[in-house]
Amino acid sequence: MTRTLLVTGGAGFIGANYVHHVLREHPQDRVVVFDKLTYAGNLENLRSVADDPRYAFVHADICDRAAVESAVDEHGVDVIVNFAAESHVDRSIEEPDAFIRTDVNGTYTLLEVARERGLRYHQVSTDEVYGHVAEGASREEDPIVPRSPYAASKASGDLLVHAYHVTYGLHTTITRGTNNVGPFQYPEKVVPLFTTNALEGESLPVYGDGLQERDYQWVGDHCEAIDLVVSKGQPGEVYNVGTGTSITNLEMVEVLLDTLDKPRSLIRHVSDRPGHDRRYCVDVSKIESLGWRSRHNPREAIARTVQWYVDNPQWWEPIKSGAFREYYEQMYGSRAVLESPGT
Repeated sequence: MTRTLLVTGGAGFIGANYVHHVLREHPQDRVVVFDKLTYAGNLENLRSVADDPRYAFVHADICDRAAVESAVDEHGVDVIVNFAAESHVDRSIEEPDAFIRTDVNGTYTLLEVARERGLRYHQVSTDEVYGHVAEGASREEDPIVPRSPYAASKASGDLLVHAYHVTYGLHTTITRGTNNVGPFQYPEKVVPLFTTNALEGESLPVYGDGLQERDYQWVGDHCEAIDLVVSKGQPGEVYNVGTGTSITNLEMVEVLLDTLDKPRSLIRHVSDRPGHDRRYCVDVSKIESLGWRSRHNPREAIARTVQWYVDNPQWWEPIKSGAFREYYEQMYGSRAVLESPGT
């Protein structure tokens, strides 16, 4: 069966990887990328598919209902897969309004269009909606207790999606992914930031003691999971996606530095960010019951990501100048250096 997917945020990190996956694995499908092209959206991520007749691009904002309706009608869209989001926790602390607009109002707009036209709708969410998990692993039915403006905006979107399924019978699914790493990730995020800093001989600003735990997953594994849920997920259901294993941020940095053969002396412990969740971990048994398995553990995902940035300086070097440099100085330049990070 031929499908036409509207992939919102498809020029961003995970979205672009998903577009490549769909066009590669489903030769009968068509993909319409719908992207505002904010600072993290980059058409370079899609250059290799730009001439594919199954690919189309629409430059627009998901909050613009008329633009969404026009794209859906013009291209005969069957499924909306929503990656579009403001996604960086640090930026959400400084500028929460952009997150509410895109992650909440934008989700509402997409849901309304899907409801009126009877489309399938998939929401790409995050494990951060569960908040800090002191022990064990978050299950899909657990309460959501977001602790940052970013996580709260994503949780709000999830609740809207659930409400549209219950109230209107809309065919919806949600995936909650752990920390993704891989090609095309904007270097404000920790693994590409630290990799490119190390390549440039700059220090790596580790928040606090660096013992926060995260599940780092290879973005390609995540895209396979999303593809499976879009195709076979049960309407109204939520699926966690990750490796099921967490490592500390310090362990992540050590893998990164070892892959680059760089010294530990590049590590610089700095004051922690407000409301920093100590630990995330998700139970992935539900999506595994659909037949999916993660192909990479966190250490493998990190090492593979580091190598991509080593091999692709032409992609990230232009980004780490101008406005990015100003942002970096704003976020890290004034942070206190911790001589005893455990205190």
